[in-house]
Amino acid sequence: MQSVAQAWLVYRLTGSALLLGAVGFSSQIPVFLVAPIGGITADRVNRQRLIITTQTASMTLAAILAWLTLSGRIHVWHVFVLAAILGVVNAFDIPGRQSFLVDMVGKEDLMNAIALNSSMFNGARVVGPAVAGILVSRIGEGWCFAANAISYIAVIVGLILMRVHSVRRIVTGSPIEDIIEGFRWVSQTKMIRALLLLLGLISLVGMPYTVLMPVFADKILHGGARGLGILMGATGVGALLGALTLATKTGVKGLGRWVAITCATFGVSLFLFSFSKIFWLSVALLLPAGYSMMLQMACSNTLIQTMVPDQLRGRVMSLYSMMFMGMAPFGALFGGALAHRMGAPVTVEVGGLACVMGAIWFARKLPELRIEARRLIIAQGLSGGEPEQELNAQPVDE
Repeated sequence: MQSVAQAWLVYRLTGSALLLGAVGFSSQIPVFLVAPIGGITADRVNRQRLIITTQTASMTLAAILAWLTLSGRIHVWHVFVLAAILGVVNAFDIPGRQSFLVDMVGKEDLMNAIALNSSMFNGARVVGPAVAGILVSRIGEGWCFAANAISYIAVIVGLILMRVHSVRRIVTGSPIEDIIEGFRWVSQTKMIRALLLLLGLISLVGMPYTVLMPVFADKILHGGARGLGILMGATGVGALLGALTLATKTGVKGLGRWVAITCATFGVSLFLFSFSKIFWLSVALLLPAGYSMMLQMACSNTLIQTMVPDQLRGRVMSLYSMMFMGMAPFGALFGGALAHRMGAPVTVEVGGLACVMGAIWFARKLPELRIEARRLIIAQGLSGGEPEQELNAQPVDE
């Protein structure tokens, strides 16, 4: 709700596609810059306490934004500042939460836990934008921000009540050495490196379509705030279906192929969406876009989590955060600037084509990458119930 309301607030105050992209940049660039520090923090401290701290900070920021908006004191620079601070909080929160999944459920249930997590997240994405569209048009953006602030109370109480056994992590090197170790391991692991590069491409050229959605809702499809909620809700419905599809998988075999296919499908959906001038056709095209986007990202998350050693999990997931959210601000800024000069449809069209090209690149490298992936998954004991001889059908010493 807050994401949709914040985008509409900025658009209402400025009417500028460029500033929509700039706000997206300010909210996510801290993730790119600070995530390595968040990663070593998640590998060094109690992850449960770390998440409680970040969720409390997020609640405070949402409450401040609600107060400024409801009191009529809000200015665009307030949104920029609060978005940037929230980005710093997320730089610690995302690697902490991603790493905490294993602490909560154990490795044997990791795939289904990631799928369930994605399902819950996207269930909220289905309801939230639709509710936000109604609330924004009826009573304004401030109440969406207030609802978000209040919702953190339940989250924080739930975290406090958890009784999770966390393995004590022994710290030996300096923070800088730890960061370098994480970067080095990823750079030497071809499968994870390729997955992260593809995620970075999607965030850079594909995801800006969400930043530009107010422009499509208002100027192209003439749906207003209610139309924005429906469009974002369609993306959320598709994403929820994608997460549920992953939940039906019982092993990691074939996920690499899913990543390539869904990346291509996402690009094609965006390309077709960019040409649509009919509101309900645009809604229909956002369903496969949301489905393939979430399935690609959830499959990538699952593969990375199953291959990474426990002692590096926080640092590797911080690099995942840098690619997943950290590249998005550059995409938002680039997308906003390109939309300002050439229009939102051309920007989304270019992004869709780039996603298809990325999928082709990944698919061509996949046979080579599978060999290393099999070896890493077997080493972590996460074959998902598939016979080791089947996973190891090809020699791993290549």
